[in-house]
Amino acid sequence: MTPKLPGPFRRRKTTTSMTDISSMTDISALAGTSVLAGIDLVLTDLDGVVYRGPTALPHAVETLNRIAETSRVAYITNNASRTDASVAAHLTELGLTVVPTDVVTSPQAAVAILKQTVDAGAVILVVGGDGLVDEVSKAGFIVTRSALDAPAAVIQGFAPEVGWVHLAEAAFALNGDGASGDLPWIATNTDWTIPQSRGTAPGNGTLVSAVHTAVGRLPIVAGKPEVAIFTEALDRFGSRAALMIGDRLDTDILGANRSGIPSVLVLTGIDGPKQVLAAVEAERPTFIVDDLRGLLEPYPATETREIAGGTITIVGNAAVRRVGNVLTVDSGNGIDLLRAGSAAIWNSGLAIYALEVPPELYS
Repeated sequence: MTPKLPGPFRRRKTTTSMTDISSMTDISALAGTSVLAGIDLVLTDLDGVVYRGPTALPHAVETLNRIAETSRVAYITNNASRTDASVAAHLTELGLTVVPTDVVTSPQAAVAILKQTVDAGAVILVVGGDGLVDEVSKAGFIVTRSALDAPAAVIQGFAPEVGWVHLAEAAFALNGDGASGDLPWIATNTDWTIPQSRGTAPGNGTLVSAVHTAVGRLPIVAGKPEVAIFTEALDRFGSRAALMIGDRLDTDILGANRSGIPSVLVLTGIDGPKQVLAAVEAERPTFIVDDLRGLLEPYPATETREIAGGTITIVGNAAVRRVGNVLTVDSGNGIDLLRAGSAAIWNSGLAIYALEVPPELYS
């Protein structure tokens, strides 16, 4: 069964005879509308989208400032190591105009779950940094770092200083004496990796996995790709037409799809063309852009033409032919070629490993 795709990747069927195929190399799809059309709130991830490490990514700041002239922009992050105020200060230093309430963090979403799970003012074992401690404290809970204080729950988030001793305390509390094995355990996020200025580093998912190995169960997760953090954002800003921008298929895009909002994958962070082409249905973005400048440009429509034994998919200056399980590039390059290749693969109804994919699509 061919999957139904969101937005511009929904195929528009036409028929093409074999005699028409040779003329396809010069065909361009009709220009689409702006990615931002009808959007009242832009949610953007941070690491890999706005900055990498302490440094802004090219074109990110100027593009977001342009968008902020006509739309609300909010910053949604799984990073639990910093407070919303410190994130806002960093973004302001980069040249954006941001106040703490513009920042939606996974600790905020985790604390919202915590409030529904334990009594007000309870003792909470916190594994994480200032961002998580700040939100737990602001919510009126008592923060402890020791399982000996009989915490009512464990809440876990990433911080560079988290080590074995902290993970062990979480395991001690969650294992208990056998009578308290159902102690609530909430994780801010389970990102396996974090983009840093020097490369890609292990994320909170690796730390959660260590505790999971010790206690034999999984936590409730608040951050992307879970819906809780998106609910926090949409409720806070009262949005009815939001757009999510991210660099990760398994968190940003999957979370947006689960929350029923369109998404943009920007190729400045973790996931690149190979991951896009192989994306499972639940992790496919509505739009794909090289960098954030693509948000301000007309987005080309996707057209699929039926041919004998397959299809030709056209996006902008690119055309990708599929006959059976073999894909070939008829024309195009750059981001339009990736868009056309993605649509051709996603609409084929075949898994990526069942197709012959030319290297031009992912190199």
